[in-house]
Amino acid sequence: MSTIDPTSQSQLDSILQKLGVQREEDSSSANKDTLGQSDFLKLMTTQLQNQDPFAPMENAEFIEQMAQFSTVTGITEMGAELKGIAEQLGEFRIATASSLLGGSVMIPGNYARPDESGAIHGMLDLPSASGVTNLTFSNSAGDVLHQMQLGAQPSGLVGFEWNDVPQSVLDSGEAVRIEAFADMGAGMESLTPSIFAEILAASTGDATSGVMLDVRDYGEVRAADVRKFRR
Repeated sequence: MSTIDPTSQSQLDSILQKLGVQREEDSSSANKDTLGQSDFLKLMTTQLQNQDPFAPMENAEFIEQMAQFSTVTGITEMGAELKGIAEQLGEFRIATASSLLGGSVMIPGNYARPDESGAIHGMLDLPSASGVTNLTFSNSAGDVLHQMQLGAQPSGLVGFEWNDVPQSVLDSGEAVRIEAFADMGAGMESLTPSIFAEILAASTGDATSGVMLDVRDYGEVRAADVRKFRR
């Protein structure tokens, strides 16, 4: 009985491994949908035996078919790896969502509530320098509670804070409406401030939306849209 040279067998195994084909002993316990060594060799031999002797397959064409087989196998393996990565990302979203509970986020909006120290903090994003910058704080009835003049400001982010919020406002439990106006050369224009709002709940969302936050007074907000987090 003839034997296979170990060197030749090693080279064959290397080729089959690159093509994603299992050795016979490895494929015996594998899923039958997987192409094993004997299946591949039988398919290759049958193809060679049934080709037109007057127009045999070119070497380049045969190598191309082998490369296509290898590509399909690689795509299948890559799909399995991507699925594993997706599962890991899901676990990461759970950890991220849970870590945000009890904190606050800075988001664009006109409603704010005093923090634990009784102050309201926020920011304005000025597209260009302003000669006059004003803020007005009102209650739900529209009564003006406080006004703030920030004067001339350069373009970019401008922070503001109202520290002496009256006790009556603190006791009311209502959100305060903030309106911002700036004169950037074409008269007074309305701007939407960014304020800190409390995170009431968080969910993992999906691969498209990512982590979703239930923010007080604003409902669901994508974590990716948040400008700043605060504990």
